[in-house]
Amino acid sequence: MLDLKQQKKRRTKGNRRIREKEKRDWKATFHRAFRIVLFSCSSALVISGGVLLAQIMFESGYFGVETIQIQNLRRLKADEIIAGSNIKSGDNIFGLDLETIGRKIEENPWVARAEVGRVFPREIVIRVTEREARAIINLGYLYYVDGDGEIFKVLAADDNLDYPVITGIDREFFLDRPQQAKQLLQKAMAVVDRLAARTIFSLEQVSEVHVDEEDGVVLTTCRAGVPIRIGFSNYENKLDRLERIYAELETKLPILNGIDLNVSDRVIVRIDQAYTSGRS
Repeated sequence: MLDLKQQKKRRTKGNRRIREKEKRDWKATFHRAFRIVLFSCSSALVISGGVLLAQIMFESGYFGVETIQIQNLRRLKADEIIAGSNIKSGDNIFGLDLETIGRKIEENPWVARAEVGRVFPREIVIRVTEREARAIINLGYLYYVDGDGEIFKVLAADDNLDYPVITGIDREFFLDRPQQAKQLLQKAMAVVDRLAARTIFSLEQVSEVHVDEEDGVVLTTCRAGVPIRIGFSNYENKLDRLERIYAELETKLPILNGIDLNVSDRVIVRIDQAYTSGRS
């Protein structure tokens, strides 16, 4: 009988005897290792050389500021922005903290936003967004208000006073209820914006914009000081109604006690009782 286990063992044993030990190619291995070392050393030299070159250029003044370009100025002067930035000629552009410089420029009350950027190799660009005064508010001192309802600057002796005055918000209300005060101020400025775009009844006819939580916005005309109640909403429609009859009303302003635009599709005109009594 054939012994399969014995035959399998012999076959396995025989196969092991047939295998020959592979010879290592030490020459090829050496060449591969040499190339790897050479590449690593070359890379290190290139990186080191680059770092050294950058350091030399950094310290040599190659990246020193030569030009400061100021963009989008309207009211302000470039010298004011440069002085506020505290950037000096020769300062390394890589050593400047651009965000900090932007915040320093924004300390100027007329600057809403300042974006500072580098232009290689030696230039700094400052993009300025200026505030525009749209009204004046009295909070113990007179302040300018911009189109977003932001109170941004105490008026100086030489500042322009030719803006509508916002009333109804005093300093105490502003400090105790800042959120409500800001909302009312934005309502007032929304009316100011709409008046600025009009030609028949415009900002030129308005001396005061009063705003409070009960009546909303009340305008006062420059001529005769007539109050015009406009409320909290639908300003465009209400001003359209007023403008359709304003040419006729304008001559009668001295005898009017008030105009109310809060009634839908109507303009309510109240005549001063002193005038009606005198006529009777």
